[in-house]
Amino acid sequence: MAEGLAAAWAAVEALARQRRPDGSAAGSIRPLFAADPDRFRRFSHAADGLLLDLSKTSLTDAVRAALLDLARAAELPARRDAMARGEAVNVTERRAALHMALRGTNGFRAGEEDASAEVAGVLARMRDFTLAVTEGRLRGATGERFTDVLNIGIGGSDLGPAMVARALWTPGAPLRPHYLGNVDAHAWEEIQPRLDPRRTLVLVASKTFTTQETMTNAALVRAWLAEGVGEAAVGTHLAALSTNLKATEAFGIAADRVFPFRDWVGGRFSLWSAIGLSLALSLGWQSFERLLAGARAMDAHFLAAPLEANLPVLLALTEIWHVNGLGCATRAVLPYDERLARLPAHLQQLEMESLGKRVTLDGAPVAHDTGPVVFGEPGTNAQHSFMQLVHQGTRPVPADIILVKRPDHAHADSHRKLLANGLAQAAALMRGKTEAEVRAEMAASGTAPAEIERLLPHRVFPGDRPTVTLLLPHLDAFTLGQVVALYEHKVASLGILWGINAFDQWGVELGKQLTGPILKALEGGPAEGQDASTLGLLAALRAG
Repeated sequence: MAEGLAAAWAAVEALARQRRPDGSAAGSIRPLFAADPDRFRRFSHAADGLLLDLSKTSLTDAVRAALLDLARAAELPARRDAMARGEAVNVTERRAALHMALRGTNGFRAGEEDASAEVAGVLARMRDFTLAVTEGRLRGATGERFTDVLNIGIGGSDLGPAMVARALWTPGAPLRPHYLGNVDAHAWEEIQPRLDPRRTLVLVASKTFTTQETMTNAALVRAWLAEGVGEAAVGTHLAALSTNLKATEAFGIAADRVFPFRDWVGGRFSLWSAIGLSLALSLGWQSFERLLAGARAMDAHFLAAPLEANLPVLLALTEIWHVNGLGCATRAVLPYDERLARLPAHLQQLEMESLGKRVTLDGAPVAHDTGPVVFGEPGTNAQHSFMQLVHQGTRPVPADIILVKRPDHAHADSHRKLLANGLAQAAALMRGKTEAEVRAEMAASGTAPAEIERLLPHRVFPGDRPTVTLLLPHLDAFTLGQVVALYEHKVASLGILWGINAFDQWGVELGKQLTGPILKALEGGPAEGQDASTLGLLAALRAG
């Protein structure tokens, strides 16, 4: 297997170095369209209403074949199926990775444990609690209906749910959602004026109920609740997403208001679990079920579709080509829908926490670059921000462009302009503008020859900048579930292809370990063992 995998990697890398028969470089895209008018049909793929267009990348038939050979040599189907069977694919922590079980699908096991039965039990409790709140049977201490839900968490307990709420919440939904993640109290100061403690339900999301940032914020909010409804009634306004029943009880949360999630789900994959309770409450149970259903549909596609038509696998293989073939170290995510404004932030965590690894499953140094830096903003804002670098910077930055065919508003002109901008960005990045085209354009506008020569270098666009376009028929709970699961499975596939563990995050721990001693120093304690820079900054912070 090792020899076959090495040969498959070598074949991909060789294609990246070679020039094509027409003389163009492996990263060139524009010549591919000139040579093949049928390119869009051959390099776009559909599944359950989603359309994935890979034609504006430099994939060729030969490159695609080599990448699919790499997937087979890496035993991607077998390792994908092992993950679905609940085997301990998270080898460092000896755990399964069963985010697919969270969608409410039957038949998932984590070793000897019936994971699906565990999930079904939690979902049933979430449903009962959600309906009791949204139907007004469960109310605040003063008898008023809850109008707002505040989720206190961080990382995966915040970013994913906040992204979905931002995308799907409408004024007609049951409760207004709010998310408090940053330990910076300015975040709470910004949220607090919008809330009435008598009508606010607070969820504290921490598996261990010891996460420093979350528990600091929870203490602030608990004190606010106590002031507003009285200490004796605080528990009426609290629920927890945790497994630490002793700690939640000490905080004043009754056991029947604690919703657990298991260690075979990483935080960044957990919005489908009890961590999604804020979504069920704010969007309504039916919408939450549709979110799960969309993810289930993508799960079924990922597990059953052949590699050459498998959207998550193809997305992962395209990233392999960009990162390992062409040396691209970054990727932009550009959702052309304001409702998806927080999707880049969610994907930053999902991908960079999963794929930012420098050793393989057996602890050896990786032989290839792994996860790229992911960043993004909604279109068209991004066009007036960082897209200058994407168009004319020194290094190509692949981009995912996400379009929604039908909006949920009546402003047809605005939506046509939004779509036109998204399509134009992809076309411009692929085509660029040559010296000859710039000269002709400026001459046609009457520009003097000397002025043309002066401005020419500044107005040339190199082109051949790759984009992947994902087209959604509309944005609702089902399609968003599909999209998020698509990227989750892309991440799992990349972990397999790079031979790394996509399900642990040891890099997060070091900063947490160092925070404790530094906090004690800020509180007036000793500062031994710190480097000279940290000592100097501590002195400056403690002075006056």
